[in-house]
Amino acid sequence: MVKSKKQHNQKKGIKQGEKEGSGKTRKIKASTRHGYVDEHLSPYGGLLPLVKLWDGLKFEALFATRYCEPARETQYGSLFFIKGLLVLLFIGFCRLNHFVYIGEDPMVLGILGVEQLPAVSTFWRYLQSMGRNQSVSLLRVMGELRERAWRSLGIAGERIHIDIDTTVETVYGLIQGAKRGHNPGHRGKKGLRPVLAFIAETREYFTGMLRRGETISGQEVGRLILSFEKLIPSSVKRVIVRADSEMYSWVAVKACLRRGYDYIISAKRTRPPFDAGGWYRVGRDKGIQYNDCFFKPGGWEKACRFVAQRIPKERAAAPSEPVQFELFEEDRYKYRIFVTSLTKKAHQVIEEYDGRAGAETLIGEAKREGLAAIPSKKFQSNYAYFQIVMLSYNLWR
Repeated sequence: MVKSKKQHNQKKGIKQGEKEGSGKTRKIKASTRHGYVDEHLSPYGGLLPLVKLWDGLKFEALFATRYCEPARETQYGSLFFIKGLLVLLFIGFCRLNHFVYIGEDPMVLGILGVEQLPAVSTFWRYLQSMGRNQSVSLLRVMGELRERAWRSLGIAGERIHIDIDTTVETVYGLIQGAKRGHNPGHRGKKGLRPVLAFIAETREYFTGMLRRGETISGQEVGRLILSFEKLIPSSVKRVIVRADSEMYSWVAVKACLRRGYDYIISAKRTRPPFDAGGWYRVGRDKGIQYNDCFFKPGGWEKACRFVAQRIPKERAAAPSEPVQFELFEEDRYKYRIFVTSLTKKAHQVIEEYDGRAGAETLIGEAKREGLAAIPSKKFQSNYAYFQIVMLSYNLWR
């Protein structure tokens, strides 16, 4: 039997230099081929600038005077372990067992001043000996480093914005303090809920703490704000605190008033009596309107200024802030309401608050730095490791 063939049956040519499947992303799996090399870390991978920064800020001398030593005595000293953890984080690792990958690298050994790193379990034991006292002392170290860095860089900001926000760290296993709560990324999973405060102007971590996996209370926010005083650089004359509705309470406002800080806090479950004739528009956008009034919510000791922005419902599909409530069922608007000490016009206050959106990006950067790693089941040890990660973040920043 004879089969007919097409007249032109040559295969199409392939473009020179084009590799088959070049457009597909290659995933790393258990079956991915791997091997070992004899190369060591390069001095230009970030570690050499880190050492130069330590020398420039006189980190070792500051650490010796500000750090609170744990009860457990060590052969190497606390500075060795803290520097070792900072080097690990700078390389890109965030878990203590990753020391096995860099334990024989001459660059790391030279920085830490030893001929051989101790076993990973030695770092574990040191971390287990740390607690709240070491966390507080690390915050003091960061505050002094910030003062020295600002002075050496010529930063003399007289006004700063401190943005407070919380995040959720999903955990697995039996971790102390982990609870089921608001966890949009992993619904139903246990987590911890740290709170962080950043300086908006320099994008550096200011203060914060690891928390149990529950909504933050007004008393906790108040204590956090009261702790700002010892960490603020000496050149700063004015502080503006910005926070979302989770921080909204009279205790938080009272703490700002006590320290003389200005504040803009998103309000929730509050219905101030805005004057119906006081709404005004700004610029070309005629749909968005603004208003303000003085109002004393129930349980508050004094009346405070509230500002509001209302947006037509058909345009409020994706607001930058979660919509708090509707003043009236038949109302055609969605509202954003804030309590503030600023005397600017309402739209200027809300515009200044919207600058707080950068805090979400900073939290994401901190998570990539190692904040999402929970190395221990012991809450106090994780509490201290949290501050070590944020110290690494500030040095990198």
